[in-house]
Amino acid sequence: MRAGDAPAFAVAYRRNRAHLEPWDPDRPEFFWTDEGQVENVASGLRAAEEGRTFTYVAWYGDQVVGRAMLTNIVRGPLQSGTVGYWVDHEHTGKGLATALTEHVAVEALGLGLHRLEAGTMVENVASQRVLKRAGFTEYGTAERFLFVRGEWRDHVLFQRILHDDPPGNPGA
Repeated sequence: MRAGDAPAFAVAYRRNRAHLEPWDPDRPEFFWTDEGQVENVASGLRAAEEGRTFTYVAWYGDQVVGRAMLTNIVRGPLQSGTVGYWVDHEHTGKGLATALTEHVAVEALGLGLHRLEAGTMVENVASQRVLKRAGFTEYGTAERFLFVRGEWRDHVLFQRILHDDPPGNPGA
């Protein structure tokens, strides 16, 4: 993700609002605006500079058609991160979400992470298929995990072990 991506993100989020709302935590109206995305992108870039979050963007011409994130990075003996993603409603079912998720795994391995995790709402079977195709395994259910659409929602939890080497951060 780059600083100049905010306008394209704003258009993409507005185009996909109905597609994303069933799965995402509630967002303020400001999020869906051009100004909201300027702040969102700036915040993401600061988090990347600090090594906390990395955002990867899928483009189709000049349109953002997907985003994957590596968040909640924990170092020390855990060496873990969380994967999240979305794909434009006109580009689902084409393997893009799987490719984005696999790309995050490659990047995470380069950062020295040992383990990735992801969660989907129980009824989000399509996202569960994406994670399985990307090499994640299901390991449980977290009851009342995230507050989405006015209530705490159960999530199916997945993980992918990237390697079994001792902890370390390449380039540190």
